[in-house]
Amino acid sequence: MKNTRRLLDIMARLRHPETGCPWDLQQDFASLIPHTLEEAYEVADAAERGDAEDLREELGDLLLQVVFHSRIAEERGLFTFEDVADAISEKLIRRHPHVFGETVFETDIERHEYWESSKVAERREKGKTANDDSALSGIAVNLPALMAAQKLQKRAARHGFDWTEIEPVFDKVREELDELQAAYAASDQGHIHEEIGDLLFVVVNLARHLKVDAETALRDGNRKFIRRFRHIETQLAARGKTLAESTLAELDALWDEAKRSL
Repeated sequence: MKNTRRLLDIMARLRHPETGCPWDLQQDFASLIPHTLEEAYEVADAAERGDAEDLREELGDLLLQVVFHSRIAEERGLFTFEDVADAISEKLIRRHPHVFGETVFETDIERHEYWESSKVAERREKGKTANDDSALSGIAVNLPALMAAQKLQKRAARHGFDWTEIEPVFDKVREELDELQAAYAASDQGHIHEEIGDLLFVVVNLARHLKVDAETALRDGNRKFIRRFRHIETQLAARGKTLAESTLAELDALWDEAKRSL
């Protein structure tokens, strides 16, 4: 644990009110949020690429965020890094009675139901009010929108609010697309905004029913678009042309070429 202690000591020096780093001293919980989110996404990117060396480095960057938040909390008398480690340790033991206790789950469904009931009990122990005791409580509002939609739908489905077959989900996608087209025809920008949200939400639901993680699928789609678009740029550069100097027909032809090979 010497490296953990070293990291905590380094963070303490960076936050020293007299000899610390001016930038680090200016930070608080809120200002660190963008950095924390960015580091989490960089961990995900390294993991998806299977780059172990990059993953090791990015995990360190994410750990720094945990240490940073914990140091600020310690300075305010709220909690310490040790409290954070203790809390997650206790939670893992509590949520895995089949590993750390004598409980036996016959199926994965039983295990998952226990996990979810444990989360509900934990929220109640935190003193959540009756108004917060919703089936949707505990889902972070600042998650990426696709991920949040998927979590909301899964939570609702566990309480019986879901389609039992997939065909009605396809029908709902078509219905929302028709409503969006009607809003467009009426030139109602506010309604267009609303219907775009409804369409995206039901597409996420379709992905869930097809056992596809919507967030991951869209990230993969983004990467595919980047590969194909760069192919277009490369081919144009070989011809001594830029995107702005090319016709839409040329760009479409190169895009079709990219689709066949990338």
